[in-house]
Amino acid sequence: MVRKVIGCLLAALAVVLWLAGGGWTQTRSPQGEIKLVVRADDIGSCHAADLACIKCYREGIVRSVEVMVPCPWFNEAAKMLRENPGYDVGVHLTLTSEWENYKWGPITQAPSLVDAQGNFYPMTSQRADFPPKTGFLECGWKIEEVEKELRAQIELAKKMIPQVSHLSSHMNTPTATPQLNALVQKLAKEYKLPIETPGAQYVRWAADSKATAEQREAALIKALEELKPGVWIIVEHPGLDTPEMQGMGHKGYWEVAPHREGVTRAFTSPKVKEVIQRRGIKLAGYHDMWPG
Repeated sequence: MVRKVIGCLLAALAVVLWLAGGGWTQTRSPQGEIKLVVRADDIGSCHAADLACIKCYREGIVRSVEVMVPCPWFNEAAKMLRENPGYDVGVHLTLTSEWENYKWGPITQAPSLVDAQGNFYPMTSQRADFPPKTGFLECGWKIEEVEKELRAQIELAKKMIPQVSHLSSHMNTPTATPQLNALVQKLAKEYKLPIETPGAQYVRWAADSKATAEQREAALIKALEELKPGVWIIVEHPGLDTPEMQGMGHKGYWEVAPHREGVTRAFTSPKVKEVIQRRGIKLAGYHDMWPG
């Protein structure tokens, strides 16, 4: 209990020091304005995700994208992002590899972060319906190896992608405990890359992965029609219903390809874009949230 309390205090202290040391001041939305960050997660995870995330920027409403550095398709993602310099990019700090038939692991030597095959563990915490020893938090991670790995991910992303502006947390694993969260806050301050969007309200829509593309589009339109003035964020995972993505999934979630194809269709929908234009919703990236 004492260690837990100390960890919480250290995490809180890290945030205070980060802000006091020249952290970023969030841009407030002018009175009456609706500002919306539409974020696409997991570019770099596979070819279909790369194509879909770029499509959602070029043809749709997405303005920020989160890149997964340890994944096999990172190099393609980095090339595509360099070709789209206006696309706001976050480093999606990654310590898990969730799919059953498709894996990735650390870009550093980090034996406490991997399973017997050298892959990241699939889940943040052990799930009762998953095999034993598949939760990151229960498998003996070492903070020094986490720090080395996350630093390497940030530095490679910055080297390969000029417009990196922020950090985010894949499956919330890198920020899952007070100690881990304090580390990420420290890295955010050191690299001058804010973590997440403090103060933004999340837009909830079409949470059911079994929803059809039409239902997903309709749900997004309804959510946008109901937005009140303020700063909002939508986080989803664009993809394509291709053989590659059809092979991705895990227990409880095998609808990855049709689900993420539906996200792409909603994010590029003319009907969705019409609502945004008619209501005067201002699309923004993370880099618009911190003027410095």
